[in-house]
Amino acid sequence: MQAAKMGYSVATIEKQQLIGGNCTHKGTIPSKALRYAIFQTTSLLDGRFVDSETLASARSFANLRRSAGTVIDKQVKMRQSFYDRNEVYVYHGHAKLAGPNMVEVYDELGGKREVQAKSIIIATGSRPFRPTNIDFSHPFLHDSDTILDLKETPRSISIFGAGVVGCEYASMFKNLGVKVNLINTREQLLEFLDDEIIDALSYHLREKGVVIRHREAFERVETVSDGVVLHLVSGKQIKSDVLLWAAGRAGNSENLGLESVGITPNSRGQIDVDEHFRAAENIYAVGDVIGRPSLASAAYVQGRYAAQHMLKGECEQSLVEDIPTGIYTSPEISSLGKTERELTDLGVPYEVGQSIFKSLARAQITGQTVGMLKILFHRETLQLLGIHCFGANASEIIHIGQAIMSQPGEQNSLRYFVNSTFNYPTMAEAYRVAALNGLNRLF
Repeated sequence: MQAAKMGYSVATIEKQQLIGGNCTHKGTIPSKALRYAIFQTTSLLDGRFVDSETLASARSFANLRRSAGTVIDKQVKMRQSFYDRNEVYVYHGHAKLAGPNMVEVYDELGGKREVQAKSIIIATGSRPFRPTNIDFSHPFLHDSDTILDLKETPRSISIFGAGVVGCEYASMFKNLGVKVNLINTREQLLEFLDDEIIDALSYHLREKGVVIRHREAFERVETVSDGVVLHLVSGKQIKSDVLLWAAGRAGNSENLGLESVGITPNSRGQIDVDEHFRAAENIYAVGDVIGRPSLASAAYVQGRYAAQHMLKGECEQSLVEDIPTGIYTSPEISSLGKTERELTDLGVPYEVGQSIFKSLARAQITGQTVGMLKILFHRETLQLLGIHCFGANASEIIHIGQAIMSQPGEQNSLRYFVNSTFNYPTMAEAYRVAALNGLNRLF
């Protein structure tokens, strides 16, 4: 869309029948729609507005999953209207590079079309990483793509991999009343987060009944008539109805003809790029196929930036480096900037401002009182250094802090939140409370 709006002739090659990619059809949209459907039914039960028998059939995994269908349809139609309005032609088929300015498109009937272009952007995304010693065709074994196709709600599930995807599904299944085993290969959950947020997530998962096992390694999986037995290197054996393999993703870079332009993906199929997202002469790569941060939000921005650089040789402004995380556990998590651990290691004189959600009127009204907002700021300049949020609407309100944190010089200041009036009652006023709390710590 960016290249088209700059007046260039643009074509897109899409392997699937419908546009939108895994974000629309297999990952972000369906999983978040499922999460919201689970949240709604859980809220109705907790509030005793509807009896459990009435919700029993509606609460089945298949029915809850079906609620995402209308959202996906709307997303596809909306995106198609963008292509049509901007006169971007979509070729359906498998794309293969035949040089720095040539792409071959193979359709499902075996036909081939050659498309010439001044520049090419690879945005093929990623897929769940699948070890060769696990038979994912078995109905009890799933990854994050196939788990959405479950016909019935399992009584128990083992999730191997406690990254973002693993933690999100652990929350969703536990809210459905499923027994959840979450197996982590690392020392603690989501180590890139602030320690206090990690502790809060671990506590609330365990409080709901999720069994978390750290520092474990996979040995093999055994299928039996009534479920799956997960064998770990430590000798532990964990039995459940189904297994969700959530240990990483791989870039969709195979059979793209990358060798013809001198591009060699890494062991996970990810493409290396420079600071302008160039992978080779005239060829750029963006989104999950280049690896971290593996966020749909980042992929949008990367695509626009790559298009501008591709066509102009430069960009008017550099990308903002700090990207907020959005983790849709229950409650959700969002963070931006440095953690306390990082600031301590760097020797930065920082202070902390906190707002506990249970003290906010809006949280009390909605009943979503679990959570907190934490602002890390420089003791002397009051410059924001990090923002960490755990609780309802965390992924929304993080952007208020992001807007201030991205300001240059003295405009990035904690005092903005003290001197501004926030609507009351709102979750956003947590910033004012946290800022005052932080200022009170100074002396």
